[in-house]
Amino acid sequence: MIVIGYLVWALALLVIGGAVAATVLASRLGRPRLALLALIPVGLGLIAAAFGIRLLPEAPAFAVVLAFGIAALGILAGSPLTTVVLDLASRGAPVRRGAHGGILIRRERTGEEQEVLRGGTTIGLLERTAIVGAIAVGHPEVIAALIAIKGLGRFNELDSSAARERFIIGTLASMVWAGACAVLIVVTTA
Repeated sequence: MIVIGYLVWALALLVIGGAVAATVLASRLGRPRLALLALIPVGLGLIAAAFGIRLLPEAPAFAVVLAFGIAALGILAGSPLTTVVLDLASRGAPVRRGAHGGILIRRERTGEEQEVLRGGTTIGLLERTAIVGAIAVGHPEVIAALIAIKGLGRFNELDSSAARERFIIGTLASMVWAGACAVLIVVTTA
């Protein structure tokens, strides 16, 4: 049984490493759907945990290595996965991207175009890092403060319905992904 545990650990590490590589490629190549491969290790891990299947070796070093791999996946895959969700939500309507990473919207009152929600990728990375860290160390209440800070920080950019929709959908997709990965870390290392 010990040999099987080590083989499962090695396989899990390879799958997680492959998913991280696919995520990095998805971001670099501008093909966010490639990051859907990240769903495989996280989904399988959560299903195994739900059924109480523990095949990994008992040594803490193995759990730590897997935890760091899952954390990397939770932080890095969130951006392209959120892009996929936002693309699905826009139902094929093209969203014009701004020069600074935001989206271009037309102000209803003035009719002029303005770039809003700039820096979303960087904010998302920081947000997912905070979520994974908070849940991993047992302080999920940090997420409430994170949501409040993010909402207050973006408040003046949310006067357009398009901006509000992208903000809500993008934030939820990003946070759900980070939360799922963090839960997997907790149940894997428990």
